[in-house]
Amino acid sequence: MKVIVSKKHNYPKYGHIHTILNFTSFLSPERRVDVWLPEDYNTDIPHAVLYMHDGQNLFNPALGFHGQIWAVDNAIQALLYQNSIKPTIIVGIWNTPLRYQEYLPAPAFNLLPADYKLHLKGEHNNPDLEPLSDSYLAFIVKELKPYIDKNYSTLRGPEDTVIMGSSMGGLISAYALACYPQVFGGAGCLSTHWPLSLHEQNDLNFSNPYIHWLEKNLPKAGKHNLYFDFGTETIDKPYELHQQQIDQLMKKLGYTEGENWITVKDEGAAHNEEAWRNRVHLPIEFLLRKR
Repeated sequence: MKVIVSKKHNYPKYGHIHTILNFTSFLSPERRVDVWLPEDYNTDIPHAVLYMHDGQNLFNPALGFHGQIWAVDNAIQALLYQNSIKPTIIVGIWNTPLRYQEYLPAPAFNLLPADYKLHLKGEHNNPDLEPLSDSYLAFIVKELKPYIDKNYSTLRGPEDTVIMGSSMGGLISAYALACYPQVFGGAGCLSTHWPLSLHEQNDLNFSNPYIHWLEKNLPKAGKHNLYFDFGTETIDKPYELHQQQIDQLMKKLGYTEGENWITVKDEGAAHNEEAWRNRVHLPIEFLLRKR
């Protein structure tokens, strides 16, 4: 794998990036991975690791979706300067043309009634649509994380390993925590696309099977942290209906809001990188705060 180190004064604004153009995998399609290191990164200091989906939308407007980015380096570097969070590096995992399938939790699809599956296959014009989430997460856990831990100064336990994304990336982040609680201690789920469908977003029958699965598979409250949020405009508008079900589930599982779980309603926010950029500091501080 060829690693390219970013030049100073280019994007990102803070810190620097090691880019692996084609991270090869036996479990998933090869893809680009960007490893962001903060200002004054010191190999003598072990760092927490934040794994993020949709890596092309994190740092550079020239690469981001419609020129929009999260500017995560701005948010996290400010929190580091304030000494509000642990020393942290970011691993930006680029998506592929199979994004929907890779970020679609297997039970969220497999537990749906047959007619709902057909609806999603029709929406995506893919009669062979099947989730690839299990192989995608296996790639992160079994191939990418060992590479990161070998080549960077990292804290390797679940209490220092967080996974985060938006929309479908929120779905796969919650799924990662449920599937690998021994690996991930925190999940950031922004504008989580609970309804799965773009056309039937008010139908709880699309989200309930996955929510019921999470009830049986999320780790017990105590050692893990979950962050959820949603806006009130565009695609985010119907999310509150589904998020209310999740909030009730968190309480049922014994999670304490503000302590090991938080849900944020962002009034007036839409479903885009600008909205996530404006509030990304919230999940970062909540999930990576010093304890």
